[in-house]
This record gives sequence, C-alpha cells and structure tokens, in this order.
Amino acid sequence: MARKLLVIDDEQDLLDFLHKILTEEGYSVLTAPDGVQGISRARHEHPDLILLDLMMPQMDGWEVLRILKSLPETARTPVVVLTARMDPQAKWEGWQQGAVDYITKPFSLQELKLRLKEILLQLESRP
Repeated sequence: MARKLLVIDDEQDLLDFLHKILTEEGYSVLTAPDGVQGISRARHEHPDLILLDLMMPQMDGWEVLRILKSLPETARTPVVVLTARMDPQAKWEGWQQGAVDYITKPFSLQELKLRLKEILLQLESRP
C-alpha cells in the first residue's frame, strides 16, 4: 500500500510539481492550497506525512502546525516544513512546534525524496 502524503502550500505550481514527482515515486499524494483545507484533509484523509509551507495567506503554516499538533487525529502525523524562510529562528520555531524536519526552498529534489523516505522508515519502526 502506498504511503499517503499531504502537501499544504498556496503555490499551485509547486503543488502540481510535487504531486507529479511524488506520485512517480510511488506515494499517494493529496494537496491543499491553504491551511484551512489542509487541516480538513489531514483530519479526514489521515496522511502518513504532511509537507507544510509556512507563508500562506489567511492562516499561516505556524497556526496550521499548532492546530495539527493539538488534534488527536493528527497529533502524531509527522510534519515537514517546506518553506522559503531560511532564518535559524524559524527553523528552531518549527522544531519547537513539533515539525520533524525543516527544508528550505529552493530545495534539492533528491534531498527531499531521501528525507521523506527516512522519516517514513522511522514511522514503520515506531510502536
């Protein structure tokens, strides 16, 4: 069974690109163009991992992350921040809020694929 990923980002081109690339890698990929839809999809679709942008209109990624980590149905879902914010404070904040990884845009596709694989392998070994 394919691992299910949810990508939450307001850039439609990036959503389309990641959907295509990650589907080719064998993942089942869901997308959401904003935080509200992302939270709803996460609650109802139960992805194995969430890729989350920080800088989005209406509800930014920080708020989305806080909500995801506070809900029983999504609290244990690993969240990888995928953002253009490169400052060390943002990275630290991401980890403090419960993100399992922090990847900056522009990103290396090979690095993204490898890090996703590593996180999902760790999931398989946790009780």
